[in-house]
Amino acid sequence: MTAPAAEPEPAGLAGRIEELRELKRQIQQGPDAAATERQHAKGKLTAYERIDLLLDPGTFTEVESLRRHRATGFGLEARRPHSDGVVTGWGQVNGRTVFVYAHDFRVFGGALGEAHAGKIHKIMDMALAAGAPLVSLNDGAGARIQEGVSALAGYGGIFQRNTRASGVIPQISVMLGPCAGGAAYSPALTDFVFAVRGTSQMFITGPDVVAAVTGEEVTHEGLGGADVHGGVSGTAHFVYDDEETCLAEVRYLLSMLPANNRELPPVVPAADPPDRRLDGVRDLVPLDGNRSYDVREVIAEIVDDGELLEVHADWARNLVCAFARLDGHVVGVVASQPAMLAGVLDIEASEKGARFVQFCDAFTIPLLTLVDVPGFLPGVRQEHDGIIRRGAKLLYAYCNATVPRVSVVLRKAYGGAYIVMDSRSIGADLALVWPGNEIAVMGADAAADVIFRREIAAAEDPAATRARKIEEYRERLVHPYYAAEHGLVDDVIDPAETRAVLVRAFAMLRHKDAALPHRKHGNPPQ
Repeated sequence: MTAPAAEPEPAGLAGRIEELRELKRQIQQGPDAAATERQHAKGKLTAYERIDLLLDPGTFTEVESLRRHRATGFGLEARRPHSDGVVTGWGQVNGRTVFVYAHDFRVFGGALGEAHAGKIHKIMDMALAAGAPLVSLNDGAGARIQEGVSALAGYGGIFQRNTRASGVIPQISVMLGPCAGGAAYSPALTDFVFAVRGTSQMFITGPDVVAAVTGEEVTHEGLGGADVHGGVSGTAHFVYDDEETCLAEVRYLLSMLPANNRELPPVVPAADPPDRRLDGVRDLVPLDGNRSYDVREVIAEIVDDGELLEVHADWARNLVCAFARLDGHVVGVVASQPAMLAGVLDIEASEKGARFVQFCDAFTIPLLTLVDVPGFLPGVRQEHDGIIRRGAKLLYAYCNATVPRVSVVLRKAYGGAYIVMDSRSIGADLALVWPGNEIAVMGADAAADVIFRREIAAAEDPAATRARKIEEYRERLVHPYYAAEHGLVDDVIDPAETRAVLVRAFAMLRHKDAALPHRKHGNPPQ
């Protein structure tokens, strides 16, 4: 039986298809070649080039590429480019769906207008409905002034969606150009902010306004550059030298995160033996509590293949927060850093840790806390700047967390800081210690000076008496087994067995079921 002949293509359809292809090719090329050259001359990639680096090859599906604004006045009616300055769509990162929007600086300087905002609103709604991460590639000049309050309302819609998606899907902001005013607030509402040195800038008001209002002279980079936000304000979590490295690290972070709060983080086969002994780790941590060391070396010994992704590496460096894997499973690590300010907790470290703990809890990432903390940082400035309420943020975050939680005291844990750093009394599932630990209200030296002050002062040899009283206090209350004897820790372990013990502990806790009291939401300290 002869197959029926194919129906002829409607007249002109082939031409329309070619017209469509040419139109989309022009949209990707930008308004003109000079605009792309100007972008490259600044050391910046175009929106489409950035998306190509972020997503797996050939997986990007664009939506609303033909969108155009409807605004009139100030010459806008004569300039109606397709895409309206933002590229939106979805693709895959390591085979998993990710939604993305990227400002196209070549069109209206990436400024946000009503149509531009509408595209972003749609892709944010799609990401939330699909339960997949959202990545924004930010390179925009703020609100489109010619559209007035409509542009501002567009930002409001973005902020509302950022807040609604918070704790539901991971939200990542990548700062790849100047972002001022409203353009800086959306990244501040997301989970992680990436920045590139030399091109990324964020500020509420620019240098000209600052100079006019306060008389302070400052450059764009000095006011809101990548290193400022990475090391001073703490607004940027990751800072890199170029866009290629930055976007590669965004992909790496996504490989550690679940798609949404209803899924677990991805598991990868582990080549690193789960029972590997840490024979060198005891040499990394000096027994003398006054000697410094880099806790990141200890973390690298414990986790799979020594790999960790540190968050806020340049801000509040007296506390380390990082993602890593144990036997292929993702964990969030919070660790005192004796190499910086002796590992004390202060305002910035507390806020850094609290934010990280909250994120891990929201996305079912177990928490490993490594403790070597001498206390909270004393001082008039700390007290006046709110160490009580701001330090309480870390305490609140841990107390509120229902994910598996294991803490290990590496060396010392004094005072309220010991309690705050996920002690068993605030809900740690397992509290472990190394045999050289000192857990106490304060160090033996300071405690002896308080308790035996009069006796020491009245002694014939105050120095000898003080030394004897210090040793007496240490033997009675600060020896390594005191906390274990009183049921305040679960076990004293050989440091070399730390990895094996932790792997078994988190495996046991993998299906932990914990619930908080019914409430609309808590009221954490601010």
